[in-house]
Amino acid sequence: MISKQNKEIARLWFAAFNAHNLEKLLALYDEEAQHYSPKLKLRQPETKGLIKGKEALRGWWKDSFERLPTLQYEVQHVIADNEQVFMEYIRHVNGEADLRVGEVLQIENGRIVFSRVYHG
Repeated sequence: MISKQNKEIARLWFAAFNAHNLEKLLALYDEEAQHYSPKLKLRQPETKGLIKGKEALRGWWKDSFERLPTLQYEVQHVIADNEQVFMEYIRHVNGEADLRVGEVLQIENGRIVFSRVYHG
């Protein structure tokens, strides 16, 4: 079943991310949310790619926005059901090759509780 609410969460996620608006981005997440990313695994190997809790997310994205001021995501596809959203987008950063990304957001009670990034 298609979820309009979860598609709206994805729309708000892209808007907040592309505006580098950390507070609006974090507002979409549960306090205990977890996030897995191959880039996180490379930059912070001690995490093994997984961070837990909103404060860890805050630190990760704050660092990303500061290091990569031109970071933008170009939406390719968004598919949503009542429990998850699959997003495909292209990561643009000036001076770096574009990167195709897939990301799954698991959503409970209107908040993201887990996200996982795939690079290809």
